Amino acid sequence: MLLNRRKVRIDTDRLVLRPPVHSDFREWVCLRSASANFLVPWEPVWAATHLTRKSFTNRVYWAQRSINNDSAMPLFLERRRDEILLGAITLDNIRRGPSQAGTLGYWIGADYARQGYMREAIEAVVHHSFQRMDLSRIEAACLPENQASRGVLEKSGFKYEGVAQSYLQINGRWRTHVLYAALRGDRRGRTSAG
Repeated sequence: MLLNRRKVRIDTDRLVLRPPVHSDFREWVCLRSASANFLVPWEPVWAATHLTRKSFTNRVYWAQRSINNDSAMPLFLERRRDEILLGAITLDNIRRGPSQAGTLGYWIGADYARQGYMREAIEAVVHHSFQRMDLSRIEAACLPENQASRGVLEKSGFKYEGVAQSYLQINGRWRTHVLYAALRGDRRGRTSAG
């Protein structure tokens, strides 16, 4: 099932998950800037132009194209009660055919961490992916020492699957990641591996 940009909106109890729009620029820059120390250790190096309007405009156009061609679903997390931008979640690298899978990535502003927002967003995106997009597998990876990310994945039903050496460049270095996956109709039991 191909995504339709006008219909990609996921509502939860506390959140609206929706594609970014041009008018989000100022709020996005403020949130990313205020959370830089919190985010930088876990992300690729920010380009010198990371927080520019042009870079954000490119991000919005990429989101629109990705949704329209069913290759990714980049969404902003907006708190329902006051429409405050909290972070973002992206289902990327959507593969069809025999795979029916995608890769999950996410970030949240420092002031909104550890309040259950990301778990709510992850569970909503996984549900949407399985029920509306007919995907079978959602993958995620994080740094082994990122206990918060590991915890939110595990609490959201993801299971540890292994280690990928030099998986991504994070904060300027190739870093090993731990791999997790959620499967539609998962019959795997809980595991303490990893």
